[in-house]
Amino acid sequence: MTTTDAPWWRSAVIYQVYPRSFADADGNGIGDVPGIRAKLPYLHRLGVDAVWLSPFYPSPQADAGYDVADYRDVEPLFGTLADFDAMITDAHELGIRVIVDLVPNHTSDEHVWFRAALAAPPGSPERARYLFRDGRGPDGNEPPNDWQSVFGGGAWERVIEAEGQPGQWYLHLFDTRQPDLDWTNPEVIGEFHSVLRFWLDRGVDGFRIDVAHGLAKDPEMPDLDGRFPADGQAKLGHPHWDQDAVHDVYRGWRRVIDEYPGDRVFVGEVWLESNERVAEYLRPDELHTAFNFHFLRADWNAESLRSSIDESIRTNHHVGAPVTWVLSNHDVIRHVTRYGGDDVALGTRRARAATLLMLALPGSAYLYQGEELGLTEVLDLSADVRQDPVFLRTGGKELGRDGCRVPLPWSGSAPPFGFGPGPDTWLPQPLFWASLTAEAEEADAGSTWSLYRAALAERRQNAALGDGTLEWLDAAAGMLAFQREPGFVCVVNTTSETAPVPAGIVGELVLASDPTATATVLPPDTTIWLTT
Repeated sequence: MTTTDAPWWRSAVIYQVYPRSFADADGNGIGDVPGIRAKLPYLHRLGVDAVWLSPFYPSPQADAGYDVADYRDVEPLFGTLADFDAMITDAHELGIRVIVDLVPNHTSDEHVWFRAALAAPPGSPERARYLFRDGRGPDGNEPPNDWQSVFGGGAWERVIEAEGQPGQWYLHLFDTRQPDLDWTNPEVIGEFHSVLRFWLDRGVDGFRIDVAHGLAKDPEMPDLDGRFPADGQAKLGHPHWDQDAVHDVYRGWRRVIDEYPGDRVFVGEVWLESNERVAEYLRPDELHTAFNFHFLRADWNAESLRSSIDESIRTNHHVGAPVTWVLSNHDVIRHVTRYGGDDVALGTRRARAATLLMLALPGSAYLYQGEELGLTEVLDLSADVRQDPVFLRTGGKELGRDGCRVPLPWSGSAPPFGFGPGPDTWLPQPLFWASLTAEAEEADAGSTWSLYRAALAERRQNAALGDGTLEWLDAAAGMLAFQREPGFVCVVNTTSETAPVPAGIVGELVLASDPTATATVLPPDTTIWLTT
């Protein structure tokens, strides 16, 4: 990354850890905080600047921890607060910052607040923390509106009141066990300010905000009437995504985090159709960064990639925010599979090329655990092992996200591939991962892991990389070429044919996604870095 005095997060490479699938220290087949702590030296060798931990809080695990029952503790399945404190101490000693996930749109139905709400009558202060409403139709038998859950089905659940009769309905934009909070309630606002301070006082370096665009709802709660799809990406005017009132929440949060030293950071999960609307979350008094899902969703062709890059840089520049690039995470199909389908070799070539492209762009980048090994999506999980509520609520019509959450292969030639001291993993690993273990790839100079390590090392050493500007250079159809500061050029061939480096670009080859590439010729689906 750059060596300026700019905040670290403007150019950092941050590695997402999905705790239950990263490393298992106690042998129960589920990853945990001590497992993360034990693997920090691996992340240090890889060369990342920070880790982002998906939720590790107490939870019934109805949605793999995104249903939080207690925001100030560690789920016993994953360890203890003492384990977390030891992990963050070790990470900081290695120069690795720690970002934790925060889930503010909803709690678990086992949260003490929701239990109190169910025990209290309609109109009570306990219910005012959530979005309880009377039903429509005779005796309130119909939901308050036609809103749909992202996970499938309706977004309202009717409760049985204390006297045993059907009563009010509560909103759950995700699973029934994830009731939405009411962010117009001052008690909710104050509680999350306190939660922020709890973790900041323990030394965390920032927060990734789940469903950051979903906290505010249109108070009229109008029907959708088929105007909007039932997914997490917002179109303008949507009544429960990207409402303007959400920005007041983050202005309050920014005042809290700015009390702490060390360039603490917010990164928002903001699934919006409009880049301009995303940029509004990144104004100087709101969030620092937001994931760039337009880049993640771009097709593997030069036109689509350049369009997403240009639009992202343009809109973020207006608010002075860096772009945060990402190719995979725990909610999407791994990019080897997205780019190649059943053709693993093709997907791997394109994924390696896309990684070098991403890491050459101005701004910060997020890596999802296992992508440095070139892992594929596991598509053939049987129905009896799948756990994602998306799969369960749609009756299997949608496979859900289990395929990108399969536990990592660390070593050995057969499952559980060193994931833990026990014989099991909470989701089964494919046998062909034997060639993709961290142990095997660290020992192979031509592996995807070695490519990532080399790219991250170059980012640390080369002042032209990380935060800064980009200048496009002339290139043939199907190719991209751009210069970062004078002296560094990235060239990408997205076609299926070998192609020459564009005329006028002369330099020394620094790194290539395909080992047969040269400073003058790119094989199909290849990216090279040059110093000029």
